[in-house]
Amino acid sequence: MPIADVSDVPVSELLSLKGRGAVVTGGAQGLGRGIARRLAEAGADVVIGDLDLELAGKVADDLSKAYGGKVIAAKMDVADSASVNAIADMAVTEFGSLDIWVNNAGIYPNIGLLDMTDEVWNRVMDINLRGVFAGCREAARRMVDAGNGGVIVNVASTAGFKGVAPGVVAYVSSKHGVVGMNKQLAIELAPHNIRVLGVAPTFCDTEGNTAALAKLPERVKTEIAATVSSALGRIGTPDDIGRVVLFCASDMAIFMTGSTLLVDAGEAC
Repeated sequence: MPIADVSDVPVSELLSLKGRGAVVTGGAQGLGRGIARRLAEAGADVVIGDLDLELAGKVADDLSKAYGGKVIAAKMDVADSASVNAIADMAVTEFGSLDIWVNNAGIYPNIGLLDMTDEVWNRVMDINLRGVFAGCREAARRMVDAGNGGVIVNVASTAGFKGVAPGVVAYVSSKHGVVGMNKQLAIELAPHNIRVLGVAPTFCDTEGNTAALAKLPERVKTEIAATVSSALGRIGTPDDIGRVVLFCASDMAIFMTGSTLLVDAGEAC
C-alpha cells in the first residue's frame, strides 16, 4: 500500500503522536532528553533507554508528570544486541505497538589516528554504527510484524558530511556510515510503509559535549570551534534537535524518507 495522503488532515493532527509508542536511545540527557521531551509532549508513550537507569528514571518521571503520558525508563546498552532486542519487546508489551524509534546514543572520543587502537575504534563503531543498525533492525522487525508502518530516526552529525578536526576519525567515520544507512534502509523498508530519516546536528550545548571538550587540548578546541559557525548567532540546544526529530517522527514528514536533515544553524552555508 502507498503511504497515506494527508492533504486534508489538520496540522494539529499531523503533529500529534497520541497513541504511538516510541523508544529514544541515550534518552537520559543531552539531545536524547530533548528529543524524548518533545515526543512525550506530542502525545507519544516513550521508553527512555540509557546506561544510566537512575537518571533515565528521573527524566521519565518528570516527563510523565509534565505531559500525562506513559514514559518508562529502561537500562539499555546499544552495543549489546540482546539489550536492544529487549527494549524493542518492552515497547510493544507496554504500549501495544512500536511506532517510532530514535537512535540517539553515541560517543565522541578524541584520539588521533597514530594513537588509535583497534579496541577504541571498535568501541566507537559498536555504539555509533552497529548500535544504530541493531536499533533499526529490531524496530523494523516489530513494525513489519505489526503491519502498521512506522518511523526510524537516526541522529547523525554534521560530521557525517565532512571532516571536523584532528582526533575524531572514528567518530566521523561512524557518522558517515549512519548517513549511508539512512539511504539504504529507506529503500528496504519503504514497501512496509516504514520511513527512515536522519537528523544531523551541529555542535550543541549538552553535558556530554561539555565533558568531551574539557578533556581536549586548547589547540584542538580552537580547531573545532573554527569548523563550527552559526549564521543564526548562537549555539544549538537539545530542544533545537528535539523539534526537528518531532517533525520527522510526525505525519508532517509523511512524504519524506532516506534524507538526513542538517540542523546546523547555517554551518554548511
